[in-house]
Amino acid sequence: MEKISLGYSPCPNDTFIFYALAHKKIEMDVEFSQILRDVETLNKMAFNKELDVTKASFNAFGFLREDYCLLHSGSALGRGCGPLIVAKEKIQYTELSRKSIAIPGKMTTAYLLLRLFNPEIKNIVEMPFDRIMNAVSLGTVDAGLIIHESRFTYPSYNLVKLVDLGEWWEEETGLPIPLGGIFAKRKLGTAAIRKIDRFIKKSIDYAYRNPGQAREYIKNNAQELDDDVIDQHIRLYVNDYTLEIGDGVIAVEKLLKTAGELNLIPHSDKPVFID
Repeated sequence: MEKISLGYSPCPNDTFIFYALAHKKIEMDVEFSQILRDVETLNKMAFNKELDVTKASFNAFGFLREDYCLLHSGSALGRGCGPLIVAKEKIQYTELSRKSIAIPGKMTTAYLLLRLFNPEIKNIVEMPFDRIMNAVSLGTVDAGLIIHESRFTYPSYNLVKLVDLGEWWEEETGLPIPLGGIFAKRKLGTAAIRKIDRFIKKSIDYAYRNPGQAREYIKNNAQELDDDVIDQHIRLYVNDYTLEIGDGVIAVEKLLKTAGELNLIPHSDKPVFID
């Protein structure tokens, strides 16, 4: 049986998506070895070509496009789901470029959006996404760029929202915000990539039809264990675009084109998909 290395994050949307595949709830002729890491670690592993199939940020994809292609299923893309800039108190836009801002990694789409939003912001501090709110709350940094379930829990740290970068992107482009996708090594070949794509779509469909089955797996891996937060997270980041990205690829291409024109990612003629 063919063996494929598969990387995805421990966040509820990913564990929801991959539960059936990881637990062999669907019929497959491929054996997947799962590696669960935060998205920035997965980005770096993809840079080193360590994973056959992996979740990665669309920012990272801008650098990986020669070796990886986007799958049609599994993407995190939508409206009202973008990263936020938060702080202990209100900071004026004109002052933001002079403040220190914690980011969840330079290859995250969140950081790319921050650069597009305000190119003058230079004083950044990289740290794991789950440490950012605490760092802001303690005053270690002036502000934080938060992602994932932090979107729902930052008020409990007595933090205030300064900017919703997803909202900004939507107003600027009229398009949903593409955060991350599932990518496969091009060298796997078209037939294998299409098959893997089908398995992921079946895994998502299984999770939708059997929502209670994945709960323990999701909670065992989540940073935030509150059921309401987990459910909000899944509803926000798993949607129709996750089953099939469809015309959502227009948003992906727009993001890559904009970043490329500003020399934030390298130019590539490789198509987004294998086909």
